[in-house]
Amino acid sequence: MSAVHDPSSRPGVRRPLVLGALALAALSACGGSPPPPDKTPEPAKAAPAPTTAAAEPPPEVKDEGVPTECSKEEGGDICLPPASFARRVCGAASPEMALVLFAKGTPWVRGYLRRDTEAWDASGGPSAAGKLKYAEEVLILVKRTPNTGGMVVSGAGGSYDVLRWDGTCASLQAEEVTTRPIDNPGWADITWRRLDDNFQEALRKDEKIANLAVEQKKECKGVSTGQVSDKCEKAHKALSKAIVRFVRGGGALPPPPKLP
Repeated sequence: MSAVHDPSSRPGVRRPLVLGALALAALSACGGSPPPPDKTPEPAKAAPAPTTAAAEPPPEVKDEGVPTECSKEEGGDICLPPASFARRVCGAASPEMALVLFAKGTPWVRGYLRRDTEAWDASGGPSAAGKLKYAEEVLILVKRTPNTGGMVVSGAGGSYDVLRWDGTCASLQAEEVTTRPIDNPGWADITWRRLDDNFQEALRKDEKIANLAVEQKKECKGVSTGQVSDKCEKAHKALSKAIVRFVRGGGALPPPPKLP
């Protein structure tokens, strides 16, 4: 039997089918795999700019009104208002506030001058010129106890800041004032024109005050400071006396203006 020869086995004869399959396999192996990942680092993202917080408004000073009870922190052996309130009272020099605090029934301790004393204010507030007169009535707002290191020092009785009827404050040594009630206490004269309109209106409801206010206006018309006539001075003192009598007697007063 004669042998059958495969034509493709002859030298120089190509095998297109086999070679084509091999070529496709090679292409699949090389070109079919995914490309290598890009190793170039991404640019860093800029951090968000910090937001500037809006400036907060300063806290509003709360007006706590006029205290009606003794301060537990400041009190000690006498009835005192809170120290913060006392500072504001002395800084304001308000005659209206003085009338309210001196009113009948308030718990604040009254003091009375043992002798004439120069008017000055250790707390730094405005002070009336001249002197505090013997027997003048004041309200004790602040008590200062001397630091003697535990030693007993003769005459070291401390000091007080006191409120006068005209709204100013003064500083007194303890020996210059007594808290023992006295007969016919005096007062610091009250300047009518310094009072708010609503206080003047309330005081005019007292007939005597209303008449004396008219009299003072007539006698003091055109009079400048330092050139007060005797009649003007007399009318001024008479009006102050009537206002003190009205307040001590429990006369109705409007609320005082707010303290700064």
